Amino acid sequence: MIAFVSGPVAALAPDAAVIEVGGIGMAVQCAPNTLAALRVGEQAKLATSLVVREDSLTLYGFADDDERQVFELLQTASGVGPRLAQAMLAVHSPDGLRVAIATGDEKALISVPGIGKKGAQKLLIELKDRLGAPVGTAVPARGVAPGPASWREQLHAALIGLGYQPREAEEAVAAVTPQAEAAAQPNVGALLRAALQTLNRSR
Repeated sequence: MIAFVSGPVAALAPDAAVIEVGGIGMAVQCAPNTLAALRVGEQAKLATSLVVREDSLTLYGFADDDERQVFELLQTASGVGPRLAQAMLAVHSPDGLRVAIATGDEKALISVPGIGKKGAQKLLIELKDRLGAPVGTAVPARGVAPGPASWREQLHAALIGLGYQPREAEEAVAAVTPQAEAAAQPNVGALLRAALQTLNRSR
């Protein structure tokens, strides 16, 4: 198991970072909130989880060990793969998920893209005794929910993290606002890709 990677950030993409480790570039799949804290050329240390499939080896990266542990525990529920687990952590902090599960907060889970009402009900049952009690101050949602300000802030921070100037980031956020407002639950990952396309066209 690769527990963590540490080294300079060689490159950033909408859904991944490349960390140079011993002269080798390790591609690490990360949520937008994790990517927003990284800067190309600066040192970074990410807790990681290696997901092995028949045709692929994918390394997922997290801000700390708690996020990685919750990521792995979420996948013990039926129907939850690494991408959905990562989406849950993109919207909610680890403690936010613990509180949602402990209190049976169905709406908090439905706010995650890819989880419907029945799926949320099933997850509340399956994960009830698996995530444990909150370890700190709970933040119920930190990504796309609950309102427009949150997705704007997250998208803006992710663009700054990718090296764009604040003015460019603001213009890109404005460009994708109609797309975000048309969605019941804005998907920050999809909005980031659309914003990058807008920026590439303007250069």
